[in-house]
Amino acid sequence: MKKLIPLFALTFFISCSTTKKTIDYDRIEAKYVNQINTENLKKHLTIIASDEMEGRNTGSEGQKKAGRYMIDEYKKMKVSFPKGAKDYYQAVPASFLNAKRNLNLPDSENIWVFIEGSDKKDEIVVVSAHYDHVGMKNGEIYNGADDDGSGTVALMEIARIFQKAKEDGNGPRRSILILHVTAEEVGLHGSRYYSENPLFPLANTVADVNIDMIGRRDELHKDSNNYVYVIGSDYLSTDLYNICENANTKHGLLTLDYKYNDKNDKNRFYYRSDHYNFAKNGIPSVFLFSGVHEDYHQPTDDVDKIEFDAVTTRTKYAFAIAWEIANRENRLIVDKKDAQ
Repeated sequence: MKKLIPLFALTFFISCSTTKKTIDYDRIEAKYVNQINTENLKKHLTIIASDEMEGRNTGSEGQKKAGRYMIDEYKKMKVSFPKGAKDYYQAVPASFLNAKRNLNLPDSENIWVFIEGSDKKDEIVVVSAHYDHVGMKNGEIYNGADDDGSGTVALMEIARIFQKAKEDGNGPRRSILILHVTAEEVGLHGSRYYSENPLFPLANTVADVNIDMIGRRDELHKDSNNYVYVIGSDYLSTDLYNICENANTKHGLLTLDYKYNDKNDKNRFYYRSDHYNFAKNGIPSVFLFSGVHEDYHQPTDDVDKIEFDAVTTRTKYAFAIAWEIANRENRLIVDKKDAQ
């Protein structure tokens, strides 16, 4: 004979068992934005853009050594590779890298890490940067501290903070795919390979936040490094544009400069970094950039010229954008068609 449970006790049990923790993501956002750490950024960049990495040319031993360093650091952070992958690498074969123009490039790898979301984990927010550079020329090492060592270390710090938030029980709701791509310098091939061989369906990919060169200031901003160029945020999604604006306003971070947002700008920056391989597939994408300078693609693009206060602020901004995309109730609406 079953024991009868008093009605009030049954009601209490059902109420307690169905109560879910409600997280106020807006309220706690600033807590995590402000944990972006300058010393971490500097430590990682000092190693990744050192002579030991020999300029990180696509597929070179120097690039692979930089990749191993990054993976070792992710293991220390307890940030793992994505579910469905066998390790931290997405192999990019030489046959793919040389198919359009034969540069005799060897096999290379994208590097990916993953922070699984909670209630919207099948929706993916990509945060990307390339970790290759141009290697060595005439015996000189092109360290690529800004291009794109600065974006590379920003991704590492963003991953650390998302992992910390998850460990604290604070999300993210959507999953974060941190994607370090190879072969950007020779034609955006690493991001193109991912877009053609995605680990997660592109239909489930909500957005790409791409970071390429955020460590210096350009000639148009001689008096201040407190700015960032925002490119492409309004091309596919009004939601993404509004998020980029609101993330900056909320935290009082930067002056947002849209000078290079024009698709017809002669520099064509919109077409020259890895976000483009997401945008051309209809995925809302934004490219964060601080502009070119006299050391661009020169052997003098070294760590001692990086303005780490600027890297920190721009990394905070990128994180705030990704945080809002990952934790908002509704995925971004694609309300515009033309990304070309």
